[in-house]
Amino acid sequence: MANITFQGNPLHTSGELPTVGSKAPDFKLVNSKLEDITLASYPGKKKVLNIVPSLDTPTCAASTRKFNEKAASLDNTVVLIVSADLPFAQCRFCEVEGLTDVTALSTFRSTFANDYGVTLTDTILAGLTARAIVIIDENDTVIYTQLVAELADEPDYESALAAL
Repeated sequence: MANITFQGNPLHTSGELPTVGSKAPDFKLVNSKLEDITLASYPGKKKVLNIVPSLDTPTCAASTRKFNEKAASLDNTVVLIVSADLPFAQCRFCEVEGLTDVTALSTFRSTFANDYGVTLTDTILAGLTARAIVIIDENDTVIYTQLVAELADEPDYESALAAL
């Protein structure tokens, strides 16, 4: 269990992020067509997992826009925005924002948040995900992680992108 805060108040997660150097846990997430997407859906690609509580919040929207902007210049890399939002809402958000270089995936029908240790376990936010970045290389090895200490803060984009 990790300890983070939201507006200075303590929150806890269901576990810890995968360890750098470990094999990334497989996942099953849902895309905008209600199809199951797994780690194997991106063979030979680097994967940036931008894990956010909900795209319907200012910080989550900002990080999604920022990664969309940066993703266009990344070689052999997919940027996956992972949230608890339903696939329909994710699709609508990306269309309205004109985001074409990231893929939004939902934890709907998934154990992803528990498998990656990011489920918030207490307060009124229980069940959403913590804000985190996990970068996985072409061989599905975790090469970078960041659990954002304050849920309302954006991740460290420069360190994440430098890991690629």
